[in-house]
Amino acid sequence: MKITKLELKNFKRFDDLTIDLTSLAEPAKLVLLIGTNGSGKSSVFDAFEVANKISRNDGFGVEPYYVKDSKKKVFELKILTDLKNQSNAYIEAKIISGVSYQGLKVDSFYGRTSARQVPRLTRRTLGEGNFIFEKDTDRPRMFIDRDNRFENDIEKVASSILTDVFKGNVSTEAIKESYINPLNKAFENIFGIEEGTRIKLISIKPPLEGKIAEILFEKGSSNIPYDFLSSGEKEIFNILLNLLTRKEYFQDTIYFFDEIDLHLNTALQKNLLKEITENWIPENCQLWIASHSLGFIEYANATENAAIIDFDNLNFDVPQVILPSTKNNADIFEIAVSKEFLANIFEGKTLVFSENTDTSLYNNLKIKDTIFLVGKNKADVFYKTKNNANYNGLIDRDYLTDEERISVLTAYKKLFILNYYSIENYLYHPDNLEEFYNSKGNEFDRAGYVASIENERKLIRDKILLGILRARESYSFFREEKPKVIRTDEEMILQMFDSNDLETFYKVFPAKDYGTGIKERQNLNPADLAKTNWFKAKIEEVLKK
Repeated sequence: MKITKLELKNFKRFDDLTIDLTSLAEPAKLVLLIGTNGSGKSSVFDAFEVANKISRNDGFGVEPYYVKDSKKKVFELKILTDLKNQSNAYIEAKIISGVSYQGLKVDSFYGRTSARQVPRLTRRTLGEGNFIFEKDTDRPRMFIDRDNRFENDIEKVASSILTDVFKGNVSTEAIKESYINPLNKAFENIFGIEEGTRIKLISIKPPLEGKIAEILFEKGSSNIPYDFLSSGEKEIFNILLNLLTRKEYFQDTIYFFDEIDLHLNTALQKNLLKEITENWIPENCQLWIASHSLGFIEYANATENAAIIDFDNLNFDVPQVILPSTKNNADIFEIAVSKEFLANIFEGKTLVFSENTDTSLYNNLKIKDTIFLVGKNKADVFYKTKNNANYNGLIDRDYLTDEERISVLTAYKKLFILNYYSIENYLYHPDNLEEFYNSKGNEFDRAGYVASIENERKLIRDKILLGILRARESYSFFREEKPKVIRTDEEMILQMFDSNDLETFYKVFPAKDYGTGIKERQNLNPADLAKTNWFKAKIEEVLKK
């Protein structure tokens, strides 16, 4: 189960909130809610916990705590899930007449509140916790309450180990493989294997005969008990142990954890979120995290299957629709650090804004001392470059003549313009495809491919006539009074387009929209095509003007 759209009406601080993830190519495995303290992130998790209680028929009554405007006496929660599941949910909860819902299974949600820290172990016997694991009966009643699952998780693991031992047919190695090794592998991924940071779980002894449970760890050359771990180490152990004991019951579930970055430095934040997302959350599930930590933002920003939802500076007294933030957008990092700090980080680097989804492909080139940042579109990149001396911009050529392109580059020293229509012209250029196919050991019919492009050019000529004029009217630099750039007649674009020379017409051939059906372009990943030496050399050439 993965959420693709969430709607909340008259709930907590939200008048009418929509989180819309439907623009993503695939439902996100990770959804990171970012924003300053009090921006509303945890209120989303309150909604999930409401849905959790309702789906379990857990005696839920609509409490005033959840209703923003008490005069309306109602809130609504709608959840649209991925199409593979088809279990879309709708909830309407009224103070007077109760709750109605559809489409929710009892294991649809599993959450952890931020109040879950356990500084020391206290339980002295097994069976003190009165709970049923598969029904999650020991969860907090509300998302602001303390989460006391940790010692229940210890009891669960200890009981499972004792059960396996008394079965007599389970080896010590098998027990380690089930209960110890997964945790230690995660510790390696999070803390590393260096002597100064390495931590390893050695043993778990259950609480018996009036003695508190004993959990021993190896740090350096010393063995230390749980109570002596740092707060950050306890936090990570708490979360991992909980997932070890519970995830078998939640295989088609929305996991939602609040502030799991507590007590962790930036590197550990990133490592923890990576470990949980990639190795501990079942593939058919989705993880929602609320945080304003730099390490979490860094991981989500770099991960393809993650969405960042920015709650900052929004007025929730009016309807709001939040879409996923674009990746490599400098604004998302300002939640965690100041603009001044960002400036210090980027000192000595060339900052280049580029058009939306192209940015990640440019960054993957790892051009020395160059960082690409996301611009919303061509106009946004242009004005960022024009109004800030610290920024450069890289835009598509689109329908520009050679003379116009040179004129714009001359007038705006911080602006770069591709030599071809768009990044797709580079990715699907015959030279680039030839290198790519050869690297895979596959044959490439260059002559046939070029003939297909030329044929496509002839077929679409009449289609693009109106588009040329419409596109050129939107170019910001043509509307600027100063500096004035040369604007030639649109007829010159057609002359380029009608040329029989590939390198002439290909400059203004819209490869992002046309030629997509050519067989040599099928089933190719743009990210792979952007890894060729030819592509990198051509982009570096553009940046040199």
